[in-house]
Amino acid sequence: MKNINKGWIYGFIGMTIFSASLPATRAAVGSFDPIFLTLARGSIAGLLGLALLLVFREKRPRAKDLLSLLIVALGVVVGFPLLTAYALEHVTAAHSTVFIGLLPLATAIFGVLRGNEKPQAIFWLFSLLGSALVAGYALIESAGSFSLWDFLMFAAIVLCGLAYAEGAKLSRRLGGWQVISWALVLSLPLMIPITFYTMPDSFSDVTTPAWVGLAYVSLFSMLIGFIFWYRGLVEGGIASVGQLQLLQPFFSLILAALLLGETVNMAMMIVTLAVVLCVAGAKRFGQNNAPASPSANNLASINATNAGS
Repeated sequence: MKNINKGWIYGFIGMTIFSASLPATRAAVGSFDPIFLTLARGSIAGLLGLALLLVFREKRPRAKDLLSLLIVALGVVVGFPLLTAYALEHVTAAHSTVFIGLLPLATAIFGVLRGNEKPQAIFWLFSLLGSALVAGYALIESAGSFSLWDFLMFAAIVLCGLAYAEGAKLSRRLGGWQVISWALVLSLPLMIPITFYTMPDSFSDVTTPAWVGLAYVSLFSMLIGFIFWYRGLVEGGIASVGQLQLLQPFFSLILAALLLGETVNMAMMIVTLAVVLCVAGAKRFGQNNAPASPSANNLASINATNAGS
C-alpha cells in the first residue's frame, strides 16, 4: 500500500479518536474545573508517555528540537484543552464542535509555513470551501453572532493547527508517538505541581460521566490519538491528510447526540455530504504535494520506530 494511502488510513483513525474529545470534555467540565481538567489530563498522559519513552529507551531530542516540542506542548497539551474546556462550560459540545471544521485550514496553512508543503492551487479551493461550509453552519446555528466562547474556540483552533503542523514536521525524524510523548514530558514539571494545587478538596460529587470524560481525554485525546494522527500527517502530507478534520465536527455531533442527548438536525447531514466531497477533492489534489520524503534509509528508520505504535 502506498505511503499516502496509509497516511489517510492512520489519519482517519486519529481523527475518529479525536472526534470524541469535545463530548468527553463537555462531560468532564460538569464536575471538574477547566484548569484542573487540562493539567490532570496532561499529567496522566505525560506519565504514560514517560513510561513509553523509558521502556523503549528512546533517545533524547536534540537541543534544536526543543522549540518545536514547546510549540506542540503549547498547542495541544495546554492551549487547545484549556480554551475548549472553558468554552464547553458555557456552550454545548454540538455548538463548539463545528469550529473544528476550521482546523484543516489552519493545519494546512501552518503546513505550508512550517512544513514547507506546496499543495496545488485547487487544493486550497476545496479546503476553503469545506471550511466555509462548516463556518457558515456554525454562524447559522449561533443565530448570526459569535460569543466570547466562540472566540475561545477559534483561538484553540489556531494553536492546535500550529501544533499539528509542527509536530508532524518533527515526527518525520523522531516518530509520531515520540513527539507527543516528549512534548508531554517537557510539560510535566509545571503541570504536576499545579494539578495538585488546583485539585478539588473532595471528589465525592464527581459524576461517573465526568470520570469517563477525564479518562478518555487523558488516554485517547492526549496520547493514543496522536500516535495515529502524526503518523498519518507524516506519510500522507500535513495539508492533505489534515483535511480529514473537516469530517470531525460531524462525527463529534453524532457522538454528542448519542452520548449527551444533544440535537442533530437535517442541515448538519446536508453539510456533512458537501464536506465529504470537499475532503475527497482535497485528497485528490493535495496528495501529490506532500513534502519531500526523507532518504530511503531515514524513512525506513521512521517506519521501524513507529511499527509498535
